[in-house]
Amino acid sequence: MKKPYFIAELGVNFYDTAKTLKIPVLDAAKLYVKEAAAAGVDACKFQSYKADTIVSKNSPAYWDLTKEPTPTQYDLFKKHDSFGLAEFTELAAYCRDLGVDFLSTPFDYDSADYLESLMPAYKISSSDLSNLPFIRHMAAKGKPIYLSVGASYESEIDEAVREILKAGCPRLVLLHCVLSYPTRYEDANLAMIKRLKTLYPELEIGYSDHTMPDESMTVLSMAYLYGATVIEKHFTLDKTLPGNDHYHAGEPTDFAKAIRNFALITALEGQERREVLPCEEIPRREARRSLVLTRDVKAGEVLTARDLTAKRPGTGVPPRFADVVIGQTLSRDLPEDSVLDWHDF
Repeated sequence: MKKPYFIAELGVNFYDTAKTLKIPVLDAAKLYVKEAAAAGVDACKFQSYKADTIVSKNSPAYWDLTKEPTPTQYDLFKKHDSFGLAEFTELAAYCRDLGVDFLSTPFDYDSADYLESLMPAYKISSSDLSNLPFIRHMAAKGKPIYLSVGASYESEIDEAVREILKAGCPRLVLLHCVLSYPTRYEDANLAMIKRLKTLYPELEIGYSDHTMPDESMTVLSMAYLYGATVIEKHFTLDKTLPGNDHYHAGEPTDFAKAIRNFALITALEGQERREVLPCEEIPRREARRSLVLTRDVKAGEVLTARDLTAKRPGTGVPPRFADVVIGQTLSRDLPEDSVLDWHDF
């Protein structure tokens, strides 16, 4: 098991931070990248869309309106759709300077096309799982694809997988996801990671998380233990900010904690081959037992079962050879409590 590829979903949260800090939106986006990179993530992911091309003007909200009161999807997206090629080109370069991958989920053909030269892979949202023409368009570009499969049936996943592979995608990663903001812990359904691994043994399986960050980041740790090789979670600098994606996002300390968990789990896993580890060699020798004399024995005396017991350390004749030792004679005088060695016979 290797450390998972960890994606910080910056989304559009930096718009709210820009407003709070009274700084330009692009500067806020860079601040998010800087903090996510410092926490140790592998990639920073944005979202590329225009409200006019992603949603009709009367589409209702599907999020928690007590956290994000905007009543329509169009009104929400319109708040956060000012970035285009120029801004994402600058952000991609900034990510590169900080040593993290730049990703952005495209929600229209224009975005998919201008992002192609900026990203090492495409991320496709659960919401576009059934948008097969759009999926084929990206798959035909020959880049790896991370596909979230939230709110879907297995037949829909299978259809999308077939279309993506048929179009020439060289590497496909399916991300288990629950399309609910926030996802209740009892709805996280992490067993689906194992199910997807069974259904698609030839593919990598990951997890895109929408649960509230727990104190120990246990949700992400469990996803990793279940075999997720790519893990994505929303990122914010302040979970208390109003907005659609702040309250279920993780702060830098949450991400750093998750990364420490991944490293610990990786270290704990070890190997399946049973062998004595270097750290066990001395304890093995000192804590195992050897045959020990229960009385003073003179050279030439024949040993009986009553003359022997098993005590630590395990530097002498192992107890499993007691039947061999019984009936043997000693080559020298030995006092009680002597650890027997093969040279003593």
